[in-house]
Amino acid sequence: MKWRTRGILFDSDGVLVSSLGSVERSWSKWAAMRAVDKDLAIRTAHGCRAIETIRKLRPDLNEQAELKLIEDLEVEDNEGLSILPGVKRILEALPEKYWTVVTSATERLARVRLQQGGVPIPRLMVTAEMVEQGKPHPEPYLRGAALLGFKPQECVVIEDAASGANAGHAAGSKVLATTFSHSMESLAAADWIISSLDDLRVTVLPRDEGLELDFEPLPRP
Repeated sequence: MKWRTRGILFDSDGVLVSSLGSVERSWSKWAAMRAVDKDLAIRTAHGCRAIETIRKLRPDLNEQAELKLIEDLEVEDNEGLSILPGVKRILEALPEKYWTVVTSATERLARVRLQQGGVPIPRLMVTAEMVEQGKPHPEPYLRGAALLGFKPQECVVIEDAASGANAGHAAGSKVLATTFSHSMESLAAADWIISSLDDLRVTVLPRDEGLELDFEPLPRP
């Protein structure tokens, strides 16, 4: 199918870069240090800001100190981190005015991961420090659309996590999800689902008319 849009708001981890191993190893280490079940920590952390994960799991601790700790753990763990299929082709063909990154990671962590993965880093992006409320709240994607100068309804959000798909939907954007880290069943808020960005073609339309997305959605279970 084909869909026209003004801008694209990309999540980073699981959409642009493969960082699943780093995320899980880092949160496992933090969980062991703070007497938290590691599976619960990993499950809670996926697609959400670290500060909110800390607040949920260990509200008794100094959240800023814990945030610095988990950020350091994740920054130091780049094993297996790489750009995901289709990303380089798409971003190299997209003028920056049409896209940005909206991530639950801190700016420091986001820049390290994008650089390590060889992903172009946009001049402006939305990171954890820029919002009062993280995904699944719509604020991150509302800010992302505003950065591009578009209405949320004029943008397509590309996500891999349930929290991000819910955030994009709540912001009023169409949501295209990939199945990198979550099952199709958990991505119910997405308008369409594809396996990866390798299955997406993006064309820049003439006369500043925006973009045309071309993809074949996976059938829903």
